[in-house]
This record gives sequence, structure tokens and C-alpha cells, in this order.
Amino acid sequence: MGAKGRMFAGCTVALVTPFRDGEVDYPALRQLVDWQIEQGTPTLAPVGTTGESPTLSHDEHERVIATVIEQSAGRAKVMAGTGSNSTAEAVRLTRFAAKAGADGALIVAPYYNRPTQAGLYAHFAKIAESVDIPQILYNIPSRTGRNVEPETIEQLAKLDPIVAVKEAAGSLDQVSDLVVRTNLTILSGDDSLTLPMLAVGASGVVSVVANIVPKDVQALLAAFEAGDIAEARRIHLKLFPLCRDLLGIATNPIPVKQAMALLGRGNAELRLPLYPLNELELASLRRSLERYGLI
Repeated sequence: MGAKGRMFAGCTVALVTPFRDGEVDYPALRQLVDWQIEQGTPTLAPVGTTGESPTLSHDEHERVIATVIEQSAGRAKVMAGTGSNSTAEAVRLTRFAAKAGADGALIVAPYYNRPTQAGLYAHFAKIAESVDIPQILYNIPSRTGRNVEPETIEQLAKLDPIVAVKEAAGSLDQVSDLVVRTNLTILSGDDSLTLPMLAVGASGVVSVVANIVPKDVQALLAAFEAGDIAEARRIHLKLFPLCRDLLGIATNPIPVKQAMALLGRGNAELRLPLYPLNELELASLRRSLERYGLI
């Protein structure tokens, strides 16, 4: 397990951003924070992919981070999403998060402009030299169009502020390579791959399904940590169909917001271009929640 970034081992929930009538619903956001802390969640990650960061204005992005930090009040760590495909913008957001009191910044690889590996290194290095806050690299090639290669992460790991990587490339070989090459804390970016990633050296997850069942995600991690592999596997196999449906029925966070609404925890409101589930998809999601025993 990585020597750097151990404070971010365990379960981090990738928080949704609640909306009401097109605006961010800050009272509902505060309730989500309180609920997660009551459930024992150690770390909250606002304004990532699950938090619909692409459609938040700059002001909203900052205010959501500040609200989560304020409401957490030291009861949970905050890993604020501060990535951008503009290096200057990522620096600005990361500076804001540091000033607001975040414990760390989750920085997604630049999307759409598809930089080279040299460009990716320069992007993350610029942020690391500009802001002194623990930084978690976020590699998700399915959304960014670029894989941050293990060789690149190996070089970035030498920079003090970079302490962890959220790995969502879907490759266990890549995870193993990162464990061999770096001393970073490695976090699963795919709920369905958390257990296999733990098996090769990851030490936590930034979880979407933990918006709904945080205690179960925490229990899986605790069982693995305690060496009870049979129990970890049992929880993994229970979680797996729910993870698959939450992330497979439609683009994240459409299904997880709808699931929360079905469980009486939100109104499922999204921002365009994200669009609600149709009746067939909704029925499928409801069956999944019923099978899990949530409805």
C-alpha cells in the first residue's frame, strides 16, 4: 500500500449535486453531507463526475466545495473536484479548494483536448507547483480520451503534493503497474472493480454506489483489510449487480440520482445534456433496488 496519501485510503463518496428548479439546492446538499457522515463515510468528494461538474458554473463549483467543507466541519475529510481541461482553470479551482479548507483536491486528467503524455505531465506538475494541498490524480480515459500512462504517473509521484491516484481505466494490469512503480495510495474509480483492485494493492475507492449504500462499501473495505476475503467477496457479489445497473443503465450520475429519489432522498433533477431515464430504464433500476433489498 502506498506510503503517500494514506489519509485517503478507505471509502470516499463521489457526492451528487442536488438541484431544484435548475439551481443548486444547497440545503439538500447539506443534508446529504450530514447523512453521509452519520453513515460513517470518512471522505466526501464533491463536484466530480458524479457531481455534474461539467454543467456547474465557476461560482457554483466553488460554492458547492465551500458548502461541503463548511457542513462537514471537520467530521469528514473533503476531497474537492478541481480538475479542468484548462490548466489555468484547474490551478484556480485547486487554489480555491485549498483556501476553503479542503483536505485534498481530486484532479481529473484534461478532457477533450487530448494532450500528449508530456502535456499531461506538465499539466499536473503545474498544479502541483502552484498549490500546496494534497492532490489525487484522476485517470478516466473513457471520459477524457487519454490514458495517463503508468510511466507518466511514476514521474508525477515524485512531486510532493501528488499523494494518490483514482484509477478508472478498468485495467488491473495498469493498477499492478502503478503499485510496482509508485508509492501513491491507489483508489478504485470503478465500484465493480474495487475488490479486485484491493487484491493487487489498491487501498480504497471513490464510490458512486456509496451515495446509496455507504455502509456496505465500508464493510467490504473493512473485511478485506481484516483479511476476511470470503466476507469481502460476499459483499462484492451482493454489490455487483447494483453497481452494474447504477453505472450501466445510463450515464453516471443519471441512475444514481434516480435511485436516490426512489429511496426518498432527492428529486432526481439533472442538468441538460443529462436526461432522465425512460420508463423501461426506470423499471429496471427499481428491480435492481428491490433485489438488493432497498425497496
